[in-house]
Amino acid sequence: MSQDDNDDFAGFTVPKQVTEEPEKIRKWREDQKARLEEKDREEERKKDELREQARKELEDWYKHHEETISKTKAANRNAEKQFVAETDEIEPGTEWERIAKLCDFNPKTNKSSKDISRMRSIILQLKQNPIQATKKV
Repeated sequence: MSQDDNDDFAGFTVPKQVTEEPEKIRKWREDQKARLEEKDREEERKKDELREQARKELEDWYKHHEETISKTKAANRNAEKQFVAETDEIEPGTEWERIAKLCDFNPKTNKSSKDISRMRSIILQLKQNPIQATKKV
């Protein structure tokens, strides 16, 4: 006995059903493929536009940032020159006036900042009644 004799289904073959897609479905698939390709191209174009816009905004930000830094540096240099120039003009007893110029005495402060009202009052008091330095011999 061969193996073919024991196989009950040896003589039967399952016919392959070859069904063609209907014309409408095939056309729909082609149209869908074309629409998706067009959407992909449009998406890439928009991505490129956004990248270009972001690059320009970043360049503008860096330019503005550099200008701000250079202006701040120049202002700080001028303030330092003025501060150094004033050191030669300091008269004894006017030190607290000079310190008071550098302090912000605005009573309206930010809630998140530390309370510096005591420091302000001490500096104002010293400005009005400076401590006289005595020479130790």
